[in-house]
Formats: sequence, C-alpha cells, structure tokens
Amino acid sequence: MKIASWNVNSVKVRLPRLMDYLKDYAPDVLCLQELKVIDENFPRLEVEELGYHVETHGQKTYNGVALLSKFPLEDIRRGLPGDDADEQARYMEATVQGIRIASIYLPNGNPVDSDKFPYKLGWMERLITHAKGLLESEMPVVLAGDYNIIPQDEDCYDPKAWEGDALTRPESRNRFRQLLNMGYTDAYRAYTTDVNYTYWDYQRGAWQKDHGIRIDHLLLSPQATDRMGKVGIDKGPRGQDKPSDHTPIWVEIEG
Repeated sequence: MKIASWNVNSVKVRLPRLMDYLKDYAPDVLCLQELKVIDENFPRLEVEELGYHVETHGQKTYNGVALLSKFPLEDIRRGLPGDDADEQARYMEATVQGIRIASIYLPNGNPVDSDKFPYKLGWMERLITHAKGLLESEMPVVLAGDYNIIPQDEDCYDPKAWEGDALTRPESRNRFRQLLNMGYTDAYRAYTTDVNYTYWDYQRGAWQKDHGIRIDHLLLSPQATDRMGKVGIDKGPRGQDKPSDHTPIWVEIEG
C-alpha cells in the first residue's frame, strides 16, 4: 500500500494539481492538509470519480485535513483529543486495510512571542499522548502530515536562517523527538540519509535554488516499520504551474 501525504495549500486553488497527482502517481491513500474549505466545498465528486473514498475535516479559510483512499475508511476520528475547546481542523484518522492512518496539520507556532507558540507546544503534547495510545493498540500506525518541524539542521538548506523560528526551536524539536523515542520511526530518514526537502517558499526563487526544508513527515509505529518498503518525495508537483509550496512524501507498506 502506498501512503502519501501532501499539504495542498488550498484544495480549490490546487485542484488541477491534485487531480494530476492522483492520476499520475496513484497513491492508495493520500493524506491532505491545509484544505482551506468547509466539508461541503471539498471537490468530492471529482476525486470520487477517480475511484477514491473521501473523508474530510474542514474549516472555512484555514486549516482542514482529509483522507482519500482506494479502500474503505473505517473508524473515522475527526479532531485531536485532549482539548474540547480547540476548534481548529488539524487532525483526522481512520483505519484502511488494517492500518491506522492519520492526517496531521501541526500548528506553525510563529511568531514565537505570541500565543501561537504555546498553542503549538500544547498541541504537540496532546499528539504525544494520543500517539502513545495508538501504540498500545499494536496496530500498524502511520502518522502522516505537515508537522511544521525541521527535525535537524540537515533538514534545512540554511540552518542559520531558521534560528529561533518555531520550526527549529528546541521545545518543538524535543517534542518531535519524544514521538521517536516512544517508538515511532521517521520513515524518510530511516530509508535514506539523502538531503531532500518537502517545502520551498514562493519567494526569492527558493524552488529554483533548492532552498527548501523538510517539514512533512511520515512517522511509523514498530508494526508499520516492520512492513516499510520504499520511501520517497515526489518533487514533480512543486515544479508545475500554480503549485502548492509543499510537495508529496510517501511510504510503501508491504502486505
């Protein structure tokens, strides 16, 4: 099963790119982030015509996540538990062919001197708690999405340019490491030591200069890691007309 993750940065604006990706790359499951639409406005019919089941957790103008799957989606959860007052649509998960798959849009956290950074850290604490519970199920688990975390300096074209940013702050990286220390595997880094990125800013020719960062991740439980095949980053969509500033990352989970 090929499981991909992609922050599309507005599914309505990026619909041609999404349709191209589903046709050309044909992932079995695609986790989407930053939909920027309510559920009713998601282009469900267009995606379903390509043979995908669609489940969304949308929000007007901001955030929003979705799961697209060639197989039925079961036991769907919308929203990250731990804070009933949190109305931001940033998390959903479902079971596909016996694999528990989550689509995650973790808060950016900037500027760090605002309430956005404590919200990011609190959200990550909730994710850690929930991820621990998922491990206890002993199911294969894939936590896929835009984590807004640059795990190490090697995951950034210019570490000095990102010093003090919420994506590299020690508090952010520490919580990401907590997920790894409890048993999850960073699929891309486990598969290769190659330097590669998933995000390039629209400004200053970042794409053309390959001034990118790796912030989209696939974290696998031990049961999923045991079945991990190839892992890759599809750069093609980022070079197309009117692209998202992110590009898809994927992992193959063998049967």
